[in-house]
Amino acid sequence: MSDTNIELISTISEDNKLELALREIEIPQPGENEVVIRIEAAPINPSDLGVMFSAADMTTASQSGSADRPVISADVPAKFMGAVRKRVGKPIPVGNEGAGTVVAAGSSAAAQSLMGKTVAVIGGGSYRKYLCANVQSCLELGPGTTAAEGASSFVNPLTALVMVETMRAEGHKAIVHAAAASNLGQMLNRICIADGIDLVNIVRKPEQEALLRELGAKYVVNSSSDSFMADLTQALIETGATIAFDPIGGGKLASNILTCMEAAVARNITEYSVYGSDIYKQVYIYGGLDRGPITLNRSFGFAWGVNGFLLFNALGKLGKETTIAMRKRIAAEIKTTFASRYTHEVSLADALQLDAIAVYGKQATGEKFLIKPQS
Repeated sequence: MSDTNIELISTISEDNKLELALREIEIPQPGENEVVIRIEAAPINPSDLGVMFSAADMTTASQSGSADRPVISADVPAKFMGAVRKRVGKPIPVGNEGAGTVVAAGSSAAAQSLMGKTVAVIGGGSYRKYLCANVQSCLELGPGTTAAEGASSFVNPLTALVMVETMRAEGHKAIVHAAAASNLGQMLNRICIADGIDLVNIVRKPEQEALLRELGAKYVVNSSSDSFMADLTQALIETGATIAFDPIGGGKLASNILTCMEAAVARNITEYSVYGSDIYKQVYIYGGLDRGPITLNRSFGFAWGVNGFLLFNALGKLGKETTIAMRKRIAAEIKTTFASRYTHEVSLADALQLDAIAVYGKQATGEKFLIKPQS
């Protein structure tokens, strides 16, 4: 084991500055039910950027430091400092998940059973060379599965599976998903095809529509098309979807989805009501690609909801048995159903370069970065 450990941290100071830097820390020693993982791959997810950039205005970012210890600084607008006051002055380790080899293990049988194995891990601070984690936060990957293949074993796969379980638990029968050509969207598409669930995919570009159709998607609608509302309504008529998951957040998309849902279900209503249909329609916002206000044009009656959707909160509602079954399925299908594709691989130092930040900071579909901490 190397005698150095490096981690990527994000700090907001009292003088309205964000600083991203690498710092050297001690290699941890595992407790009884813990293992030390040599992190070999860790994805950059939108949720990681929320920790990394926080409320900073990244258009003000500048770079200093050295080649192997770069430092990124950016301004945090004064109006946002109140919202982040609890993290001011506290270096926050970045990275929600990753994968690598277990190089040290605690004394428990569960910990010892992972020694030398390739595992995925979730729990924070994965943008580092060595991470200590409880065995319950680890997922043993199958023989022949690399760390890069297993790096995204939690956030996207669990989110996609929880969307399906939420649909079932709330009594819906089909799903609408926006920004559907993303890695997560492709996973959800594969799950729904395998499980026989109708999925309405919303994309913004013709090439994204073509990609999903090549992957077997039946219902794909383009929000940039002049016929979007009509196309979406027809897809909702055919599928009966009354639940949607939207990673965009701001703007009118949630409102448009609810409007089309109401139009679809209203076709079967024979009597007029000023309150609209009594069929409940739900949109969950699970991301913030658009940080602007959510605009709701109230043309969809009164039986509706727009709520936030957070993976760990949703998991807590599903029960331990369901969660265990999900994790087993992910491990078994990590090279197929839950496979992730990366367009860039970078070291820890490379991740703190302004040109790299300019790309992954856009959170654009088809631009996914993988950090290789050992590089």
